[in-house]
Amino acid sequence: MDLKNIDLEERMKFYHVNGLSITLLENGQIGRTVNKGLLEAESNREVNNDSIFNACSISKLLTGILAMKLSDEGILHLDEDVNKRLISWKVPKSDFTGNQKVTLRNLLSHQSGIIDPEDSFSELDPQAGIPSIVALLEGETPYCRVPIKLKCEPESEFHYSDAGFCIIQQLIEDVTAKAFHQVMNEKVFEPLGMGNSHLDMASLNLDSDNFSCGHNRNGVLTDEKYPIYPYPAASGLWTSSFDLAKLVLELINAAKGKSEIGLSENAAKEMITPQRGKSWAGLGVFLEGSGEKLEIASLGWGVGFQCMMAAYPYQGKGAVIMTNGELGVHQMEGIIGEIYKSLFS
Repeated sequence: MDLKNIDLEERMKFYHVNGLSITLLENGQIGRTVNKGLLEAESNREVNNDSIFNACSISKLLTGILAMKLSDEGILHLDEDVNKRLISWKVPKSDFTGNQKVTLRNLLSHQSGIIDPEDSFSELDPQAGIPSIVALLEGETPYCRVPIKLKCEPESEFHYSDAGFCIIQQLIEDVTAKAFHQVMNEKVFEPLGMGNSHLDMASLNLDSDNFSCGHNRNGVLTDEKYPIYPYPAASGLWTSSFDLAKLVLELINAAKGKSEIGLSENAAKEMITPQRGKSWAGLGVFLEGSGEKLEIASLGWGVGFQCMMAAYPYQGKGAVIMTNGELGVHQMEGIIGEIYKSLFS
């Protein structure tokens, strides 16, 4: 794989993107990392292999891997009513839960019947602080002002949902009696050597030279230099492209029965299998194509940042593309899309 027919510096200038980092997967292993530009506009902080970006919703891929690992261990069950193990909060009973319950499977595939309230799940408000997930789900915070409840029968419709992944986070914390970030450290980050990956919102050392600032479509710093999303399982991951490539490679290897964290081949294959008739919906990841041409993808888009992971698990190739600019258009319509096409077209 090669970055064909694309001048990265010229395209970064065209799109007003200050910094980017790309790590390639080739022949079933991590290949080279390409770093360009600055972590902060008008500074001398250059992007390198240890540079940490806000991965935003790519956090859902990470959460999916942890949830499936816990399912392998018998701590969670993919098709069980989540209310059986939730302690701190319960999915409210309604007319929609008579025939089909909310399960880990339909939460991971965005088919639980939950539709996120309008204007919810914004970036951290420093005055409001980091909410508890229970308060969030109860509609008691400025991040989500109405209680979360089902809007349709589970597995009847697809609705992309941050709230669904907040429920998964609370479920994991309830069954393990540990903070979500602590479970992730023990089960995923440490075994994979993901030393530049962080989920603990309260202890992020954002003044570290490795953390990237966010920038708008004009390449100007965002009002909060380091925009945070205080929902770790849904969109809280800060990581490097190299670390994220380790995670993608783990999923690819696990599907071949070669996991480093003990994720079963069956669980990994289930993650990249269409769920409940939705060809694009895997478990924590999105799908396109099938067989040897199957592509898995995850996209992150938040204040000041855009990124993308795309991989072909049965061809052993892929790419993680992270930028510290929010262009205001879908990833495939900006510099990330141009890089993707140069690699895979």
